Amino acid sequence: MNPVVHFELPYKDAQRIAKFYSESFGWKVTDLGAQSGNYILAQTAISDAKPGAPAGTIDGGFYPIKPDWPSQYPSIVIGVENINETIQKISHHGGTVLGEPMAIPNFGMYVSFIDTEGNRNSIIQPQGM
Repeated sequence: MNPVVHFELPYKDAQRIAKFYSESFGWKVTDLGAQSGNYILAQTAISDAKPGAPAGTIDGGFYPIKPDWPSQYPSIVIGVENINETIQKISHHGGTVLGEPMAIPNFGMYVSFIDTEGNRNSIIQPQGM
């Protein structure tokens, strides 16, 4: 298999997107600055694997929207322990939840949301959590 190893989300406001994901999901964000194209790294999990080879985790980053680039639309699903608590955090920190959580048989409870930058993403509370 070819696993997902990274994700990227476009942003309009660097501080706003970093704050949203840091406070809503506890991610560690690191702004790499102008010398790196204003890219912001997003660490989504702590791994005990050696650096550069996180075991089963997916990290990513945020990049500034560029008017001349096509299709700057992400699609990711974020695993959460408690979907209802996370929905409250998303709303509290400026996101919009799209409807009510729905059960996906054999997977868990799922709902999509729009973040502070207008990105559509989703959360899932896997079965057994």
